[in-house]
Amino acid sequence: MKNILLPTDFSENAWSAVQYAIESYKNETCFFYLLNTYTPTIVNARFMASGIRQDQLGDAAQRDSKIGLQKMLQRIRKTFNNKNHSFRTVSSFSLLVDEIQEAIEKYQIELVIIGSQGVSGSGGTCMGSNTLRIIKSIKNRPVLSVPRHYLLAGPKRIAFMTDLNRLYSSLELYPIIDMARTFNTSVYIVHLQDEIVPLSELQKYILGMLKSYLKQVDHSVHILGKTVSDVGTFEAFQKKMDINLMVLVNNQLGCFEKGTCTSWNGEAIFHLKIPLLVLPELVTNAPTTSLKLGGNTAVLND
Repeated sequence: MKNILLPTDFSENAWSAVQYAIESYKNETCFFYLLNTYTPTIVNARFMASGIRQDQLGDAAQRDSKIGLQKMLQRIRKTFNNKNHSFRTVSSFSLLVDEIQEAIEKYQIELVIIGSQGVSGSGGTCMGSNTLRIIKSIKNRPVLSVPRHYLLAGPKRIAFMTDLNRLYSSLELYPIIDMARTFNTSVYIVHLQDEIVPLSELQKYILGMLKSYLKQVDHSVHILGKTVSDVGTFEAFQKKMDINLMVLVNNQLGCFEKGTCTSWNGEAIFHLKIPLLVLPELVTNAPTTSLKLGGNTAVLND
């Protein structure tokens, strides 16, 4: 049985993520946890003058949260009828990221699925602040972000984006392997370069490791030279290969922390029209040995 966490603020973005999760895992036995957090607004002078107490606002926020969860549960049961799926609602007076982390430990969550606003009609991105905060903060479980109104359920072709500049552990890549098996899908190892040049010895070694880890599933390697732009290169490849899930390891999102998302992965994320799976960086938990290749020293993790 898979334990999947579905944070919700009762928006259509969140509902898109719920639909994607339920449809994608319709053939799997799953326990879905619907999570809503609330933090009552601080009483201002106008409320104080009217005699409304802080605890009354807290009670109202709690009531709205529980009612919202029950309405969502009713909507799910009306829309879907799957005996493979069980549900539990969780209403909590807490900050969203803190409660997600607590729920991961308490309910042994394997995957967090959240909604994002996706790309607007003008071509710009509207990925919400909560989505980014969760992706940046949750580093011990995979987080799957689903654009609003994304209709296709379950990945058919997965693009694992890598700069081939770090070594991976088999544990880090397990969510990709698990998804590829569950959905009988292909995995594309995608490496983007400004212009096509030979891989370094270290990059060749890392690529060999990735291929070895993914040998249990159908996979292929694609080295792309940048065309008009980084985003344009990935979008053209995505459309050509009909990719419907992009995968990154959390450490590749460092530009978010610094506010300098100028690298190809940052730009691609901000323009993404397909679901994004962010894998936790787990190499620091693995035994390490040194590897020296052509003057390059790397840390080997497994």
